[in-house]
Amino acid sequence: MLQKLNRLLSASDFFGNKFIRVILLSSLFLQTGVWVRNFAVLLFVMEMTNNDTVAVSLLYVAEYAPIFIFSVIGGTFADRWRPKRTMIWCDMLSALSLLAILAALLAGSWQAVFFTTLLSAILSQFSQPSGMKLFKQHVPEAQIQTGMAMYQTLISTFMIIGPVIGTFVFSAYGIHVSLVVVAIAFVLSAVTLLLLPADKPRDSASVQEPFWTELRGGFQYVLQHQVLRLLFIAFGLGGLAVGIIQPLGIFIVVEQLSLDKEYYQWFASTNVVATIAGGLLVVGISRRVSAQKILAIGNLVSAFSVIGIGVSTYLYVSLAMQFIRGFVLPFIQVGINSIVMKTTNEAYVGRVNGTFGPIFMGSMVLMTMLSGWASSFVPLAVIFLISGILFVIATAVISLMFRHTLAVSAPSVDTQPVTNSEALS
Repeated sequence: MLQKLNRLLSASDFFGNKFIRVILLSSLFLQTGVWVRNFAVLLFVMEMTNNDTVAVSLLYVAEYAPIFIFSVIGGTFADRWRPKRTMIWCDMLSALSLLAILAALLAGSWQAVFFTTLLSAILSQFSQPSGMKLFKQHVPEAQIQTGMAMYQTLISTFMIIGPVIGTFVFSAYGIHVSLVVVAIAFVLSAVTLLLLPADKPRDSASVQEPFWTELRGGFQYVLQHQVLRLLFIAFGLGGLAVGIIQPLGIFIVVEQLSLDKEYYQWFASTNVVATIAGGLLVVGISRRVSAQKILAIGNLVSAFSVIGIGVSTYLYVSLAMQFIRGFVLPFIQVGINSIVMKTTNEAYVGRVNGTFGPIFMGSMVLMTMLSGWASSFVPLAVIFLISGILFVIATAVISLMFRHTLAVSAPSVDTQPVTNSEALS
């Protein structure tokens, strides 16, 4: 009885935090806009190009290329600028750019839709680390893992309902109305963010260092602190493990299971449902299990499930392994974000987040490029075994964090901001 009362009080404290309520509501509007945009633009491009694969590929390039180019830059500016103001401006600029692109569409230039994805992807590299910085400022440390788990569950839910909403809006109303809906969703997100507490004023005693000095300081901060350094290595190994099997799921269905390619949709649906279920479990255990252990569990179980998918020749066994893999995905995402938030000084949150993005995407894309070539002469089971081994190695790296208490890592002397008095001395 006492335990139930404590859980109710904890939930009351969590949702009593105004920042949590506002950021989740803003994310609700933002995710609606993102998914309507993604599917409306995808279906429109396919319609205009007669299902041209090159055109569709360019959409994915527009979505992921900014992560390499702007992730670290956006994270650095997130530490220099006021985070609340940055997020509001990013949402408003996204909405305004959509209206400008809509005008171009009405003038007859349908290729302008490619810029909807590109511009939004660039702006998100500035907005996302600013959101993490606000999380650091306004969420007590005891609630960080729960907050991250709730946020991840919201995103996972949209992985199911997002494609349905986006397809419906485009099919029913066309590309013009779809872009207006997306613009309205971004504006509502920006208006919701106005309810957040005002940004903290910048310390008048500090001198803002040159941009490139601050950018370099973010890398130095990660490399100089052991937990972040270990996480950086594990994150890269995770990217390699995911990338090597990323394009091969359809071949598991066709070659390993000897089924029609249409069966692949059941694997995708199973993964999404499992991710939501796993997210809900992480919300429940986040207060009782450390972030390091949550991350280690996610990686170790991923290794088991990936190897299982690679060796299974039975549909239901493969689906069960896919469910397990999707179930622990939130463990990995929540574990990583929680460790970063708990160990990073507030002044470096943006840059640290910006540093981790490219290492995962870079290693994943590298292995994705190699996997197609390797699969032509290496059995699928061996490739999935390699992925599982990479997950096990990542787990071993994460286990080295167990002896460390997650606490904010102080900046070293050469990465600390300079004060006016120090600059004058």
